[in-house]
Amino acid sequence: MPRGRRIVINKKIDDDKVDSFRSLDMEELKGEREELEGQLSSSIENVMDSAKEMSSRKKLSDDALKKAGLYSIQEAYEFLRSKGLDISFRAFGGRIERRSIPSVKIGKKRYLPVQSLEDMLGISDNFYTVRKAYEVYKKHNKNINYRAFIGRVEKNSIPSLKIGTKRLIPKDAIDSLSHVAKKYYSVSEALKELHKRDVSIKRNAFERRLDRNRIPHVKISGRRFIPRDVVSELIDKELALRKGSY
Repeated sequence: MPRGRRIVINKKIDDDKVDSFRSLDMEELKGEREELEGQLSSSIENVMDSAKEMSSRKKLSDDALKKAGLYSIQEAYEFLRSKGLDISFRAFGGRIERRSIPSVKIGKKRYLPVQSLEDMLGISDNFYTVRKAYEVYKKHNKNINYRAFIGRVEKNSIPSLKIGTKRLIPKDAIDSLSHVAKKYYSVSEALKELHKRDVSIKRNAFERRLDRNRIPHVKISGRRFIPRDVVSELIDKELALRKGSY
C-alpha cells in the first residue's frame, strides 16, 4: 500500500435499519410480554368461568361455547390456518398435549380459549423460531452455519426472548441483520474485497483506520461493519493513490 498521503473517507452513515436494531430493548419487550401474559391469564380465567356457568345450566353446544370464546381443537386449528399461521395439525395437537397452548376439558372434549389463539397469531407476526430466523438470515449471509447462528443467540449478539418453553427472535432484528448482511461488509469480508482488487493492507492496519474513524462504519453487537459503497470508494482511492492521481 502506498505510504504518504492518508486516505480519509468523510461520510455519515444514516441507516434506519441499523438504528432499529440498536434501539431494540429486550428487557422492555420482556416486561411487555409479562404484562400481556398476566392480562391473557385473567381473560382466559374469565372465559373458563363462563364455561363452568354454562355447564351448570347444561348449555354446552359447540356453538354456545364458541360464542363464549372457547373453540374445539378442530375449530381452533381451522381458525389459525385461516389467519395464515403455518402449522400442521399434528404439531398443533402436540402443543396442546404439552400444555404450551392452554386448554380446558369440558365433558369429553377439549377446548381452547380464543385469547390463546390470538396470542399465537401475535407471536407469529412478531417473532421467528430460532430455526426459521436462521433460514431467513442465511439467505443474505451464506457464510453462517446453524451452529454459529445459535452461538450468536446464546451470546446475545442476536437478541431473543423466551416465551413459554420456546426461544424466539424478533422479526425486526432479523430484518435489520439481513439488511446489514446485504449492504455492509464485516472486517474480514472488507479485507477480502480489498485483496481481490490487489489492494494490500494488513488487518491490524485496517482496524487502526477504523479506530481513528478514517473509514466510516457501524458497530452492531460488538462487531464492526463497513458499508459496501464505502469499501468501493476506499478501493478506488487506494488504486488512484497508487497511480499518483489522488
